Amino acid sequence: MNISLTPELEQLVKDKVSSGKYNSVSEVMGEALRLLEERDACGGLRLRIRDKRLAELKAKIQVGIEELERGEGIDGEEVFAEIEEDIRRAQAQMQQAEAAK
Repeated sequence: MNISLTPELEQLVKDKVSSGKYNSVSEVMGEALRLLEERDACGGLRLRIRDKRLAELKAKIQVGIEELERGEGIDGEEVFAEIEEDIRRAQAQMQQAEAAK
C-alpha cells in the first residue's frame, strides 16, 4: 500500500522514527492507526453517554411538565428564596469552620 502525506506529516513520521521510539515508518503508521481506532471507539462511547444523558434529561423535563399541568409546581420565587437561604447557611458554616481553626 502506498500513501501520500503532506510534507509536514512526512517530517513528523521521520522525526518519530529518528527519536528512537519507533523502529520504522510502518511502526509509526501502525500506532497512528491504532490510536485513530481507539479514538473512534471512544467517540462512539461518548455519543452513547451523551444520548443517554439527553434522554434522561428529556424524561425529567416531561415529569416536570406533567407536574405543572396537575398544579403541583412550586413558585419560582419560593424556590430561589430557599436556594439563597441554603447558600447563606453554607457560607455561615464555612465562616464558623474557618474561625474555629
